[in-house]
Amino acid sequence: MGKIRVLIVDDSALMRQVLTALLSKDTDIEVIGVAPDPYAAREKIKALNPDVLTLDVEMPKMDGLTFLEKLMRGHPMPVVMVSSLTEAGCQTTLRALELGAVDFITKPKIDLREGMEELAQDIIAKVKAAAVATVKRQAPGVRLEMTHLAPHTSALTSRGAMIKTTDTIIAIGSSTGGTEAVKEVLEVLPPNTPPILITQHMPERFTKTWADRLNSFCRISVKEAEDGDSVLPGHAIIAPGSYHMTLARSGARYTVRINQDPPVNRHRPSVDVMFESVAQYAGGNAVGVILTGMGGDGAKGLLAMKQAGAFTIAQDEASCVVFGMPKEAIKLGGAERVLPLADIASAIYAHVNR
Repeated sequence: MGKIRVLIVDDSALMRQVLTALLSKDTDIEVIGVAPDPYAAREKIKALNPDVLTLDVEMPKMDGLTFLEKLMRGHPMPVVMVSSLTEAGCQTTLRALELGAVDFITKPKIDLREGMEELAQDIIAKVKAAAVATVKRQAPGVRLEMTHLAPHTSALTSRGAMIKTTDTIIAIGSSTGGTEAVKEVLEVLPPNTPPILITQHMPERFTKTWADRLNSFCRISVKEAEDGDSVLPGHAIIAPGSYHMTLARSGARYTVRINQDPPVNRHRPSVDVMFESVAQYAGGNAVGVILTGMGGDGAKGLLAMKQAGAFTIAQDEASCVVFGMPKEAIKLGGAERVLPLADIASAIYAHVNR
């Protein structure tokens, strides 16, 4: 492959300048153009055919969401959104991921230049991951990564679907593309599903907004973790951005603990941290699932879960947005099953109902 050709779309001249300088420091990336609004971007996409687009959420003439939706219907390509850390920015960014954006970066709350320099490594990594992401044309009204449910999975959507009483703990880890992948798994599970712990690489504030959105779609309850939360059937708990989440046990009672220990695999929250705690405290009474994402976070932890007797699943390459984390877990031997995203919920259901 040659250099990754990037087009930057942002109404701020300073942001265009900062992003151009930052991305151009990497020898594998070439910024081939900039555009101040979606109309100029449309012409540059036609003329330059970039590999990756960085797209500001808030722009004049046409907002980023409207442009993204049109782009994904007519000319699907990898897009990394540029978002603010406000509540409105979180909502808009999550909607952009539903529409097909691969990932997002957040603008620093204070000094833009200095803040972006601190994020340089992550921004470059996200652009590189986007360049190899699987992006599909989106039909009107259909989520980009939504797949047809497998016949045995569709039974889970029935209001009568039940899971037998069990002490099982389900742990799910994901990164790039994971917000939609997790949603696809959770939204078909019945209300009495065993407790679920989720670590998704995501900044603070975004995890609370994402948890609330998932809660509105799912039959189980979904919330952002608070230290000491009980781990209960019918509930999913999401690690807060900037905090590790671990499973803890006192007698027969499970809880979660959150902490700000140093990042692991450059991430906080880290999937490895969560998986290793589940291996320690739940052992064979657990299911581990690693979904789409860049890097290798979670691979060692999934292997630890398998070695402790847990049932482990990795998402297959064809259904991943980025086949990084599952690939590393499979290479280490941590995945008992490798499955398409559409089959994962039914595999969990079948396992706990054995």
